[in-house]
Amino acid sequence: MLTLTQALYDEIVAHARQDHPDEACGVVAGPAGSGRPERFVPMLNAARSPTFYEFDSQDLLRLYREMDDRDEEPVIIYHSHTATEAYPSRTDISYANEPGAHYVLVSTADADGAGDFQFRSFRIVEGEVTEEQVEVVENR
Repeated sequence: MLTLTQALYDEIVAHARQDHPDEACGVVAGPAGSGRPERFVPMLNAARSPTFYEFDSQDLLRLYREMDDRDEEPVIIYHSHTATEAYPSRTDISYANEPGAHYVLVSTADADGAGDFQFRSFRIVEGEVTEEQVEVVENR
């Protein structure tokens, strides 16, 4: 189960809506080994596409160095789908290389009348996708 604060939930959703109609992407870092998402890090979708996201390689390298310096790890890796449900695509699954992370997908299809708003979380390990519950708690 993914447990995150209302503030983090709101930041992820706001980023997804702000970047619509392009996909948004980012990371929520937390203390290494804790599984606690704490630090919201919105990233630039280098692909600037409504159907694909790609982290800028230089931004990603900086983020991983920063997390290493702060003894953090990526707890949540998130992105949005702008016209489809919040479920990992084949491409999303092939790029999922953090087996300990929660992969959050936000569908902003409601903005275009293409579907309902969704916020869902998955574990993706060795190509196997498992949906998990999301619990939003009051800010700590």
